[in-house]
Amino acid sequence: MKAAEDMLKKNEVLYPGAAGRYLHRSSSPSRIWVLKDREKSVSGLLIYSRKTLFPVFQGGLPLPRFLDRFLGYGALHAVQGLRGEAELLEDEMARLGLAPRERIDYELMALDRTPSPGCADGGPEGIIFRRPGVSDMEELFVLQSGYEQEEVLPEGTAFNPAASRLGLERIVAEGRVLAAELDGRLVGKINTSAVSFTRCLVGGVYVLPGCRGLGIARRMTAEFSGRIIAEGRGVSLFVKKRNPAALSVYRRVGFTFTDDYRISYY
Repeated sequence: MKAAEDMLKKNEVLYPGAAGRYLHRSSSPSRIWVLKDREKSVSGLLIYSRKTLFPVFQGGLPLPRFLDRFLGYGALHAVQGLRGEAELLEDEMARLGLAPRERIDYELMALDRTPSPGCADGGPEGIIFRRPGVSDMEELFVLQSGYEQEEVLPEGTAFNPAASRLGLERIVAEGRVLAAELDGRLVGKINTSAVSFTRCLVGGVYVLPGCRGLGIARRMTAEFSGRIIAEGRGVSLFVKKRNPAALSVYRRVGFTFTDDYRISYY
């Protein structure tokens, strides 16, 4: 698998989520298909992890004609990746009679330097940022459930509190979380959703509705990203194109556009 790993490393900024799932495949049971061209060189990967399919087609245009067998491996919840590559899978799955119930387009963004000056100094007076502990789990769950219902769940999908709690426990145990505290209560959170070779994929950015517009999200993102960058890693994230407020926050912190990104839900 060295050639596949080398391809992911070379193009990591385009595939931080897929690279993270590949790198931690033992802790998150996955199935990986290596796609090769006529010269038997690695031209792409298909990574199946947690009911999501990640295409990595950099360096070639392999058409996964065996996708019907691939889909037989397990339930499919979503296809996630660069927009053009996600569309290739959508077309192939349509040939098999499967159509996504919802498509959401994002901007994939990256930050590889210290956040813009001043971003880590804003927000309301008395705001503090800290790593949440066991005693914070209930408040953290309120934030996580709000984030999932507003930003993650496809339209018409019922919220599953038990699954959300399990996901939150995994995030806290396997990743990094930073919470924003104001007047003794948690009002915001941010976390890593994947860690790859030299980058962290950041997600789960959420501020309670009554505390928005105060600069909390901007400062929280700058604080969290700055700590990761100080360790020598880059930071990536993807944000909905239809969310201009969030796009503005990340651009002010210093994130720049990398590529178009898509999640298609099935």
